[in-house]
Amino acid sequence: MSTLDGQPVVWIWRTPSGRAPRRFTVAGAERAQAFHRSLPGYQPTPLVPLRDLAARLGLAALHVKDESGRFGQQAFKVLGGSFCLHRCMEEGWDLHEPGAQQCREQQCREQQCCEPQHRGTQPEAAGSAPSCPGSAHGGQGSGASALRASALRVSALRVVPPGQGSCAGHPCTLQSVIDPSGAPQPAAGREPLPGAGAADAAPPAQPRRTVVTATDGNHGRGIAWSASRLGLGCVVYLPRGSAPERVEAIRTLGAQAVVTDWNYDETVRFASRQAERYGWVLVQDTSWEGYEQIPAWIMQGYTTMGLEIARQLDRPPTHIFLQAGVGAMAGALCGFFADCYAAARPVITIVEPHQANCLFQTARHDDGRLHRVDGELRTIMAGLACGEPCHLGWEQIRAHASCFVSTPDTVAATGMRILGNPAGTDARIVSGESGAVTTGLVYAIMRDPALGDLRRQLRLDGQSRVLCLSTEGDTDREHYRRIVWDGLY
Repeated sequence: MSTLDGQPVVWIWRTPSGRAPRRFTVAGAERAQAFHRSLPGYQPTPLVPLRDLAARLGLAALHVKDESGRFGQQAFKVLGGSFCLHRCMEEGWDLHEPGAQQCREQQCREQQCCEPQHRGTQPEAAGSAPSCPGSAHGGQGSGASALRASALRVSALRVVPPGQGSCAGHPCTLQSVIDPSGAPQPAAGREPLPGAGAADAAPPAQPRRTVVTATDGNHGRGIAWSASRLGLGCVVYLPRGSAPERVEAIRTLGAQAVVTDWNYDETVRFASRQAERYGWVLVQDTSWEGYEQIPAWIMQGYTTMGLEIARQLDRPPTHIFLQAGVGAMAGALCGFFADCYAAARPVITIVEPHQANCLFQTARHDDGRLHRVDGELRTIMAGLACGEPCHLGWEQIRAHASCFVSTPDTVAATGMRILGNPAGTDARIVSGESGAVTTGLVYAIMRDPALGDLRRQLRLDGQSRVLCLSTEGDTDREHYRRIVWDGLY
């Protein structure tokens, strides 16, 4: 434990089990990247070498993946939302005709496939291409060419008329996108929320199929961007206290953005209830029992980022620091890097804010259960202000992460100032609060004598090659300036 400005940095070390389903593999990431390459404006985001900072900290190398330019949306989240909607289309789920029944007839039996329910025995539709590329599937329609042909295009939809087609013995409807029983469910053990006042009022009539999500900002922006390119309606709910700039960014993309009176996790449950109430498709980047397929696709979309990193580095990193909210991105990249580097897997550290450290608490209890954090979730790291873990993410994190760190907001603020005012000839990175916390933590570990035990436990030294991710730019520019210019926090 260390104290920064009177607030502790707390950490837990545990031996990862190494045992988890191979959901997020190099082959799966190649498939996701092939899709993303088909989108106008795609290019790998920079992996910035901070050589002077590394030298000052006594590290062999420090690289930061800068996601501030991703598809012009200032955050990596658009990778997950776009890939998820694309996969819905590939599977024949109609996103344009309310009430039409669908059948998920394409199959995926590869071990690395992210959706285990695909490993059944349903026959492929006549003339349809296998779902996943690779020799295990054969077929002429697999691979990048098939992905490009269907990428975010309405013409790629394959609609099964009502009364035709079934999956696993029950009709596959649009509602089964949300839950196999046809009705979305709140998180396990949690009751649906009461009315939300203005947020609970019926939204304007939607002439199009509508997707709905809850967000702290970046995920909702990615879904709105993807929905706008598909011609879909989009409703995005945000928790209380959301920055007006983040809300307006979502509305600018044509989505309806509504700020609720609740925290993030309560807002997720409200979005789930709204999906059931209005027949919308819930596209959420966290999972719970009965709601796994869409989050798994979103997470697989994030692995494009990991594949870019692996190809941009000359040598594998020895240490990776991943920030986490619900743990979807962190889990996906834990799984990917474990598959990519195998026996040379780097030491992975999960970083969370004190007020929303649900993964830290889950690791601390180590009792086989997920542990949530309730309350206000007050932190400047809005993108990490989540109190309930994603169980798909946790199964990968539990298997592959060694260290869990709970940090005060000052660590994120320090990281923002370091990246925005670089050492020596290092390139400047504009990084938001959630994006900069990992760099801020590396700086603290290497400079704060009180964190010497953590530094030694991690074996961070002159041979270490460290990777951090700046997951967002200045998505709230006013707050960014208050921190970087005015010294807030």
